[in-house]
Amino acid sequence: MALPRGVPPAPAVPAATAPLRERILLVVLYITVLASSVAFFEPSPHDALMGVLALACLIAGVRIDRKIVLLFLLLLLWNAGGLMSLLNVPTQDKAVQYAATSIYLAVAALVFACLFAENTMPRLVVMRAAYVFTAVIVSLAAVAGYFSLFPGAQAQFAPTGRALGFFKDPNVFAPFLIWPTLIVLQRMVARRIGLFDVGIVAILLLALLLAFSRGAWFHFAVSGAVMLALTFLTAPTTKARMRIFAIAAVGTALLAACIVIALSFDQVAEMFNERAQLIKSYDVGRGGRFQLQEIALSELLNFPNGMGPFEFYRVHGTQQHNVYLQAFMVYGWVGGVSYILLVLATFGVALRTVFVATPWQPYLIVALATYFGEVLEGFIIDTDHWRHFFLILGMVWGLAAATYRYQRQRQDRRPGERVAPAGA
Repeated sequence: MALPRGVPPAPAVPAATAPLRERILLVVLYITVLASSVAFFEPSPHDALMGVLALACLIAGVRIDRKIVLLFLLLLLWNAGGLMSLLNVPTQDKAVQYAATSIYLAVAALVFACLFAENTMPRLVVMRAAYVFTAVIVSLAAVAGYFSLFPGAQAQFAPTGRALGFFKDPNVFAPFLIWPTLIVLQRMVARRIGLFDVGIVAILLLALLLAFSRGAWFHFAVSGAVMLALTFLTAPTTKARMRIFAIAAVGTALLAACIVIALSFDQVAEMFNERAQLIKSYDVGRGGRFQLQEIALSELLNFPNGMGPFEFYRVHGTQQHNVYLQAFMVYGWVGGVSYILLVLATFGVALRTVFVATPWQPYLIVALATYFGEVLEGFIIDTDHWRHFFLILGMVWGLAAATYRYQRQRQDRRPGERVAPAGA
């Protein structure tokens, strides 16, 4: 990744000379993120590996930075509301499992935040390598399934005519691809364009298209625009800004051309025409998405403790497809308010640190851009149990904490003294 002008690079620590406990942590981190694309059954391998990663963090001496205490408190309140809502459905095993998953994901976000708050660059590099690699593998599987490239591929990886890879739902699979796509695109825009990166982006974008998720397409468009804007604003020179602008314009034109080529296949065009409609029949009318959201909004005052997991579905036959209404209906007023404060607080810490020139600034730019798109997508889908969402959440807070430390070290150093970047 390109470093902003005047920012000393994080000193590289060869894996062979790093402490054994840190090397173990990096290996476990790589395997854990690598397994995050396998989500067609629960509990997934990633869920089990998160426990191993937490143990590796303890062995490696990973500390809880005080800058993420607010994240801890808001996640605690969110889950406290969820546990209180179980009083409405005390005998349902699925509801208890739902609450347990929320707690586990909150812990996962805290683990990632603590991880990236120190020894930042080596851990980011490992996480990035694993995330991009697993995204490419699951995308290749999704494409193979969509075009039925080998026997049984379609039944396994695209059973409903929409690519989903190793996921159960294409609407979760597609957003999973956005961070790795943007992190590679950011490097191409800000630093260099390599054929290897072009190939990676092409695979990821093709899988994103073939998932036919309207929300994910919107998410990518918004997050991509935010990433480009932040990269442009933080570019060190006018020449760099002009390069970003030119590459973005050419890249957008090429993307549009590739979509036109993809739509020349009848199979793709037929599904695209069906999915590309802004309003579908299940969005409006009696029992539609929007009516259910109105019902959920009107029932907020009737359930201060929340209805509990799956109760809205049991009563009305389907979900309301809005994570913010979900926060109130499942986690009660305490959980709902806490979740909204969590979203706002995350934006606050990100915006206060994303413009600070650090070695990990490109990662924070992409994390914030991805988070922004996912927050908006939450208005049309429930994202409170998306595992990659909590990875991004933890990344934002961890990198913000590392940036605060980096700023403090630069302010405290003596004149002429070179400071090692925080988290290096």
